[in-house]
Amino acid sequence: MIPWLDPKQAPRFPDTASAQTDPNGLLAAGGQLNQQWLLAAYRRGIFPWFNENEPILWWTPAPRTVLFPSELHISRSFHKFLNKSPYRITRNQRFRDVMQACAEPRSGQQGSWITPLMLDAYQQLFESGYAESLECWDENQVLVGGLYGVRLGSVFFGESMFSRASNASKCCLKTLVDSAEFDLIDCQMNTPYLISMGARDIERIEFENLLERFIEADAAYPGQGQN
Repeated sequence: MIPWLDPKQAPRFPDTASAQTDPNGLLAAGGQLNQQWLLAAYRRGIFPWFNENEPILWWTPAPRTVLFPSELHISRSFHKFLNKSPYRITRNQRFRDVMQACAEPRSGQQGSWITPLMLDAYQQLFESGYAESLECWDENQVLVGGLYGVRLGSVFFGESMFSRASNASKCCLKTLVDSAEFDLIDCQMNTPYLISMGARDIERIEFENLLERFIEADAAYPGQGQN
């Protein structure tokens, strides 16, 4: 049994060391999906992930996959692509559109964990300056890729990305790194794609220590949600 979080009380999560190992990182259920609960969760490296018609599930997997910006790997082929790329990258111009594109079913996937409830909750974070998106546009000004995530201090918690054209999401990730605004990019789960870009696994305790170091005490971020 995992702990049930009372949605009528202030957000308070169990010790992350109590998270299950199978499924990896499942910590608790319940609570609310609003700005107060989300910010309290992300400060501790906890994130929501659940399907529609399920209770809210909170996760903190171990090990944790992260990308240190200085370790971003640019392959020779991607470097060549960048030299002649037709894309234009923008920031915080189409946050909800990026989320909706990320929610579209992938090959072999039925449905999405990015539910309408998720869309509304992260839109609220965006409007408050705690979430960001990057958008990739082709020569015809069509949105062909993007990514979005939560920003606290100098940590970017990557949530999802999509690509409808070659290297579109990679270009967004490189732009995020090139901004030099982040000391740590949380990738949550290990995937071959992320590893190929330079991400690696670290222990949960190391990840949490880095969060304490890189997130301001008040989690304030003077970002402009509608840049």
